[in-house]
Amino acid sequence: MKWNWGTGIVITIISFMSFIMYFVINMTTDDKYEHDLVTEKYYQKELQFQDEIDAVQNASIFNEKITVKKGLKGLEIVFPFDFPFKEINGKVFLYRPSNKQLDFEIPISFSNTHLLVPEERLVDGRWNIQISWNHQQKEYLIIKKISY
Repeated sequence: MKWNWGTGIVITIISFMSFIMYFVINMTTDDKYEHDLVTEKYYQKELQFQDEIDAVQNASIFNEKITVKKGLKGLEIVFPFDFPFKEINGKVFLYRPSNKQLDFEIPISFSNTHLLVPEERLVDGRWNIQISWNHQQKEYLIIKKISY
């Protein structure tokens, strides 16, 4: 068989296509590269998006902001002193974008103006935090992104 430019180009194209197909098949069948939606009920969540926008605007009226910081015993969510923390009920949802098995939710309950998320529940990396609460029939929501 004689090797010429045409044969070399055809072999190169076939090799490149095989290389790309190997990676496509590998990415779609390997469990290590699993891609999930942020939430299982995506469309229902999308319909409630305006309620989220309103809750974020309601939370922006506070003079002092809620702060999230890394403490010695875990993640501290510090509420302002003038915050009516005894009169509210709500939850803190911690979402891990890279692994949905690490997501968890805790109810808001405090003895003073801060809430502690224990360090053993948190893995190093990026976390999205949603703090939502209800006070006097009004919804509030704060969304923060941190690296722990």
